[in-house]
Amino acid sequence: MRYIKNTVHCLLFVTCFTVLLCSCKAAIKKDTVPIKPMPQRHHSCIAAFYNFENFYDTINNQVVDDEEFLPSGAKHYSSFIYNKKVSNLATVVQKIGADINDDGPAILGAVEIENDTVLQDLIKHPLLKNRGYLFVHENSKDLRGIDVALLYQPKYFKPLIHKSLTVQLPSRNKLPYFTRDILYVKGILLNDTVHIYVNHWPSRRGGQKRSTESRSIAARVCRSHINTLFAEDPAAKIIVMGDLNDNPSDYSVSHALQSSGGLKMIKKSDLYNPWVEVLAKGNGTLANRDAWGIFDQILVSQSWIPPKHTGKLFLGSSHIFKDFFMVEHQGRFKGYPLRTWDGNQFRDGFSDHFPTFVVLLEKIDQKMQ
Repeated sequence: MRYIKNTVHCLLFVTCFTVLLCSCKAAIKKDTVPIKPMPQRHHSCIAAFYNFENFYDTINNQVVDDEEFLPSGAKHYSSFIYNKKVSNLATVVQKIGADINDDGPAILGAVEIENDTVLQDLIKHPLLKNRGYLFVHENSKDLRGIDVALLYQPKYFKPLIHKSLTVQLPSRNKLPYFTRDILYVKGILLNDTVHIYVNHWPSRRGGQKRSTESRSIAARVCRSHINTLFAEDPAAKIIVMGDLNDNPSDYSVSHALQSSGGLKMIKKSDLYNPWVEVLAKGNGTLANRDAWGIFDQILVSQSWIPPKHTGKLFLGSSHIFKDFFMVEHQGRFKGYPLRTWDGNQFRDGFSDHFPTFVVLLEKIDQKMQ
């Protein structure tokens, strides 16, 4: 009997020891399972462009042709209409890219602005005031008095230097004829030194073919300045944005500016144009006779393209921003941008162009999380 008890005790001891040992092994095995790496996280930064469509004030400027946009002009451009225009633009700017980054555009190229007065009114609007926008602006020699500018949030961007690049077009007489200047701004975007060009190339008035050379001249002015940067630093981080009045594959953009939408066959010094693919899918920023185009483009140098990008920021994705409220929903222009004017009739819209933006990303160091 004592033998049986001893045997039972021994069996119980062995069983408990075995269970304990297995439990320890299980615990050790569980603790030593390799931890799955956390998904990569990134800081985002929005770079945007928007044609403000005839953003004039109501005050007569004797130097430029702004009579159409005066209270006494054909459009009866009153303070009420002007304030509506400011509010409508602020509504759009506030929302561009905000679903990706609550701060919206860190930098925003803007065209069809009359002067710095309208920009001051825009950035002081209650919808934008908390972002603390500032801007870089120079008066250009355009006969209509419309300029280009770069708006920026100081928490993201610090301008270092800027200059206007004059675009002189051929004239039938000996007098010089100028279109909008190209605004060049060098600055620090987060931690990277960047070079930004804001463009508004000549329109297609008189026909696309007839006016192609004018846009090619503007493109070459921009490209010539870019080449001076590449001569000093082949890895310079460049952003070219603007209303180019041509599509991504048109001569002025693809040849005169030297850009490509494909990375496999792209030349060493070519700019990368993500809008070639976007347009090929039937998307656009404006339409004419139901044909969509993308005149509003943001191109970058190849030093923005991962995985061989330089610095910390790299190109993430490209977007056309067109919220429901910005679109015509009836009539012959259904689906088009809800514009400010139809002839001389005030439509209480936003612009005849949809804005574009790119998402720039910076990898977060997981050790710092």
